[in-house]
Amino acid sequence: MAEKKLLYIETVGCQMNMLDSELVVASLRQQGYDLTDAPESATTILFNTCSVRQHAEDKIYSALGKLRRLKQSYPDKVIGVMGCMAQKDQRRIFDRAPYVDLIVGPGQLHQVPELIERVQGGAGRQVEVSLDRTAGSLEQIKRSHESFDPLRDPSMRPSPWQAYVRIQIGCDKFCTYCIVPMVRGPEQGRPPEQIVAEARALADQGCREITLLGQTVNSYRYRENGKSTRLSDLLLQLHEIPGIDRLKFVTNYPKDMTDDLLRAVRDLPKCSPYLHVPAQSGSNRMLAAMKRGYTVEEYREMMQRIRATIPDAAVSSDFIVGFSGETEDDFRQTVELVEECRFKNSFIFKYSERPGTKGAEMLPDDVSDDNKRRRNNELLAVQNRISAELNEAMVGEEVEILVEGPSKAARDRGDAGPVLQMTGRTHCDRIVVYDGNIRQAGQLVQVVIYDAHSHTLFGEIVTSEVRHDLHSIS
Repeated sequence: MAEKKLLYIETVGCQMNMLDSELVVASLRQQGYDLTDAPESATTILFNTCSVRQHAEDKIYSALGKLRRLKQSYPDKVIGVMGCMAQKDQRRIFDRAPYVDLIVGPGQLHQVPELIERVQGGAGRQVEVSLDRTAGSLEQIKRSHESFDPLRDPSMRPSPWQAYVRIQIGCDKFCTYCIVPMVRGPEQGRPPEQIVAEARALADQGCREITLLGQTVNSYRYRENGKSTRLSDLLLQLHEIPGIDRLKFVTNYPKDMTDDLLRAVRDLPKCSPYLHVPAQSGSNRMLAAMKRGYTVEEYREMMQRIRATIPDAAVSSDFIVGFSGETEDDFRQTVELVEECRFKNSFIFKYSERPGTKGAEMLPDDVSDDNKRRRNNELLAVQNRISAELNEAMVGEEVEILVEGPSKAARDRGDAGPVLQMTGRTHCDRIVVYDGNIRQAGQLVQVVIYDAHSHTLFGEIVTSEVRHDLHSIS
């Protein structure tokens, strides 16, 4: 009897990596693999990696280190490293973990089943990565990074009702701190007809919410036969698909937040009034050093257009503290921008120098760890206060949420119902928990918000009695 093929896969990083893992799992299921959450029982162990911050890489190398003895005891197990770290470090991974069998870049993930078979067939270590940005013509480099695999695996999604759809790969912005253009390659948009076909297939599977992914998703352009398709045009096409109730897109680049896109979000009911637009800093000096391509004044002008066009839009952002040369005055300007813009939430990171970036080559990492940590904590406290204030303003409101399933707390406790804490998201991407039942998963339900924290709203399912009480209060 043939050995049962079991796959353990661990994913670190962004939504793009989560989608990549879903596609890899789908292709391996076709080869007879089942998933396991125990690496010691797996026949193949894969790590899908991130290189944006050092912490993500350290986590993977630590996990690989724990597999040394397992590989010695079971040499037939296949251990693979995929994704951005694989593209960046390539064969250097073998130096730190010589028992790794497989290194696969983001553009070669469709080759994973074949590469595993080669290893199992005795062909030795396998390395498949894309061309370096200077290792060929632009067209050659683009083709080496191109990987759009339509295979999907619903079990790998955040929930069966929500899915990511890649509309763009790569990035041409070359911010000095960022490794993505080197590991994901040149920016290239996917043909709109492929995107629409994939979205229709997801709708047929019961998916109700689609999030479009791109490194700078609002830069999306696809040109063919003299016709150009923008993100706003694509949203209009996707809006017509029956069964899809919500459309989101991340991550946006400030200079490409065009008026036609804002009007599409305003005018298309399925488009979530939620925009994630990283600012990274409130200091023009820092933005120039980061090579972000815009000024604080231009970011503010963009925010004014967002508020004017979509008054109820929820906007979130990213910030890096402790970038090369950041002074206390630079940091204070960032705090002022957060106070002014009142973001729904912000993802705040301490600067992590990445080998292979212009920042690592040309700019000193000269802000102390203590100052980075202090600034990170201070900015986070400011943002959490603003998030709490914005959420508290929603107490008493009736909102519609897409129910994702039991909350993390309910899952951790092992709650089985019939009544258990459920979680969902509003149209503007706010998290809501409420007492409900598992049958509501995947449904759009109305809840009244009765309490709020900085990251979570607490609601109650709307009944005629609750609605009567709400009107009495108002």
